[in-house]
This record gives sequence, structure tokens and C-alpha cells, in this order.
Amino acid sequence: MAHPERRRPSPPAPRANLARVLLAGMAVWGVALVVSLVMALTGAGNWSAVAVCGTGLALGAPGILWAGRHRD
Repeated sequence: MAHPERRRPSPPAPRANLARVLLAGMAVWGVALVVSLVMALTGAGNWSAVAVCGTGLALGAPGILWAGRHRD
């Protein structure tokens, strides 16, 4: 902080396959959807959890399309 000109350069940003990350997230939302759906059908859960999981899956789809277009 006292001498910014002597600061080491920042390391490069890590590279990640965003489509893979989004697919993993969608898989987790899918499992959560099945679990919450079973719980809601048996009366142990509520339907808002099912809606949240469905929304997570629905928002992942455009995310994958976006990741495919922005691979750089």
C-alpha cells in the first residue's frame, strides 16, 4: 500500500468451463426438485420449494446458451 509501484503484478484469472459449471448447478437443482416434489406430495413439504427448484432449472437453460456464445 505504501509503494504501489513495487507491487507484484496480479495473477491471471483462472479459466473455467462455464457450461460445465452451469450443468452441475442444474443437476443439483434437478435433484432438489425431485426431493421437494416427493416431500410436497407426501405432505412433508410445501409447493413453494418445488417452484424454487423449477425456477433454478429454468434459469440454468438460458445460462447454458449464454455460456456457449461467450466462450472466450
